[in-house]
Amino acid sequence: MGNLLALIQNETLKVWKKKRFAVIVLILLILIPVFVYAQMKISQNTEKKFQTDWRAELQSRITDNTNALSSERIPEEWKKWRRALVQQLQYYLDHDINPQTPNAVTFTRTFMDNAVSLFIPLMVLAVASDLVSSERSTGTIKMLLTRPVRRWRILFSKLATLTLYVSLIVITTALLCYLISGLVFGYEGWGEPVFVGFQVQGSDVNTTGVHAITQGVYLLMQAGLIWFSALVVSIIALMVSVLLRSTAASFVTMMATIIAGTILSSMASSWTTAKYLFNVNLEVSSYLRGTPPPVEGMTLGFSLAVLAIWGAAALIVSFTVFTKQDIMN
Repeated sequence: MGNLLALIQNETLKVWKKKRFAVIVLILLILIPVFVYAQMKISQNTEKKFQTDWRAELQSRITDNTNALSSERIPEEWKKWRRALVQQLQYYLDHDINPQTPNAVTFTRTFMDNAVSLFIPLMVLAVASDLVSSERSTGTIKMLLTRPVRRWRILFSKLATLTLYVSLIVITTALLCYLISGLVFGYEGWGEPVFVGFQVQGSDVNTTGVHAITQGVYLLMQAGLIWFSALVVSIIALMVSVLLRSTAASFVTMMATIIAGTILSSMASSWTTAKYLFNVNLEVSSYLRGTPPPVEGMTLGFSLAVLAIWGAAALIVSFTVFTKQDIMN
């Protein structure tokens, strides 16, 4: 056990010395203030336009989306999304709940929702895509394998380190969002209600299971789902790093896969088989707010199961190949 902990500590220090996590934090410190400023300008314009009446703004969105349904230029899958959105907005209006209350918690959960399918996975790849391949290119893997340590322990230590950094990335992103946006919007909002339980069924939204939870609880649920999604991406990236000797090839392969998933999510409504791809199921937090899934029939349980199967398969391939492959050549 002590030997395994020493391996994990060694892998953690190696990643830390590469300063990848410091670069990620720097990127967040640059980008988050930009988004906060943009959100502040939007809030100011909305307040000026509707004279602080959020109900008028909500009604305007309902009207705009309803009018768009009559357009023949809008694809049918987009119309389904708009019909579902109209029903959700109407629900908030009927129950006198402002879903866009400007505060640090609201900004954080909105940012995390938008970051789950592309931004956070790309940050994870900065750490995960070269854990094995980089050591092959530098030759340090040969020195590591000459030690009297089983290969599965070496790979497990890398997996444990990866899990640690994925957790740090998700926590740091949420924390910096909250701290920076709070300077503008204030730090309150934890106890404000958020409605969850919207079930999208075709073009209709079933509201029978809708119930209110606090924004704080919502943020914890959201962070947990995003963490699981990001962890699966990191595990698949670890597999690719084991299979490919080139760090550049490993990173580009995973980056192309993640970007392709973002594109497929907006185009795959007629390709039902796409729902079994892991990169189409990354946006798991969208189920909390009732957004229609990319492919009809997908649910939170389905997406979690698909991600879990892909993650488990990637682990099996990684450990099988790493323990048996001739890495010394």
